[in-house]
Parts: sequence; C-alpha cells; structure tokens
Amino acid sequence: MADETKTPQAEEEYQPDLMTLEDEDGNEITFEVIDALDHKGVHYLAVVEYVEDEADLDEDAQLVILSVGEDADGEYLDVVDDDETLMEVGALFEKRLSDNFDIG
Repeated sequence: MADETKTPQAEEEYQPDLMTLEDEDGNEITFEVIDALDHKGVHYLAVVEYVEDEADLDEDAQLVILSVGEDADGEYLDVVDDDETLMEVGALFEKRLSDNFDIG
C-alpha cells in the first residue's frame, strides 16, 4: 500500500463567509453566510450568528434573511420584513438547506 501524500489543497480548511453588522442598538454582531439565492430579481443571503467554537452552537439559532440592494453608494444589506416575501424566500432556503442542516 502506497503512502498517501497530503497536499495543502487536499487539507483545505473550511473558511466561513463572515460579515459583521451593526444592530439597531449599535452592537456589532458577526454573521456567517450559509447560503445565497436570487428570487424575482433580488439577491438574498441566509445568515446565522457566527460562533467560533462548535460547542457554543445554539440549537435555536435563528436564520436571518437579508436582501442585497444597490444604490449610488454601492451595495447594502436590508432585513426582509415583508411577510409574504419572507415566507417565499424562507421556504426556498429551507428546501435548499434541509439536506445539510437539521431544520424543523
């Protein structure tokens, strides 16, 4: 049996896609982007609050859906607050993410 040589490419570590946002009280919160999709011409991100240590994962972590918009100053993120859009996009993310995460 031949020795298996591991290359840096074979041992690539997972690097989460992180973003730090400020809440309405001015507190900075780091989120991990877990999925993205386009729906009816709008780009959406599914994010959860980031925890560095898996032992600190909260089973009740809430999925936050953000829309990506653009204005003269560039791209911006906005929380989806329209109930109908939230239900539609939430169902799309749920279907896409149910294979990789325990969603229920």
